[in-house]
Amino acid sequence: MQILLVEDEPKIAAFIQKGLSENGYELTIAYDGKLGLSMALQGDYDLIILDIMLPFINGLDVCKQLRAEDVNTPILMLTALGTLDDKVTGLQQGADDYLVKPFHFKELIARIQALTRRKFQQNTSTNTLRVADLLLDRNSKYVQRDNKEIALTAKEYALLEMFMQNNNRLLSRSAIAEHVWGYDFDSNSNVIDVYINYLRNKIEKEFSSKLIHTIVGMGYIMKEK
Repeated sequence: MQILLVEDEPKIAAFIQKGLSENGYELTIAYDGKLGLSMALQGDYDLIILDIMLPFINGLDVCKQLRAEDVNTPILMLTALGTLDDKVTGLQQGADDYLVKPFHFKELIARIQALTRRKFQQNTSTNTLRVADLLLDRNSKYVQRDNKEIALTAKEYALLEMFMQNNNRLLSRSAIAEHVWGYDFDSNSNVIDVYINYLRNKIEKEFSSKLIHTIVGMGYIMKEK
């Protein structure tokens, strides 16, 4: 889980970072609205935690600009402004949820889990996945690229579906192993590399551009160059 925290109070940011790290989340921090907006537009995050009272650009305007740029990442507003009007304003600007300071950390975790679960359900409810000219129909298990049908085995299909659902997101070997082969699978096995090569041969060999890229020492990513 990659989370962007936009918070100008160092003590609060450090408190949140410590708690989220202990719960297995990876956190990136921006200490003002201008930097937060830039990072949110350029990065790939699963969730944005956004304070309202920020230097340079306030959180409401950051949220509004992100939605105007079609950034659909869930946004949790985190602020000391707790009146009903403040909450309504935040939600009207495109926020998904609102948490008032001070808060119990368990509640923050619960809000994060609810928002990311909702995002996952929205992603997995999409029946057609598309990356560049590659298309996958999840109902019929039909795959084509440049209008040419591609026949895949069950494991190749599961691997491709995972890549396409996580387009532009780095996938570690352990994440791939867990999703495609199960919890007990040895992520250090070369079976992962073998199947990725099988998949590359089918979706890239006869086509002009590559879609699956190796990030040495980190994993694989599907993206259109």
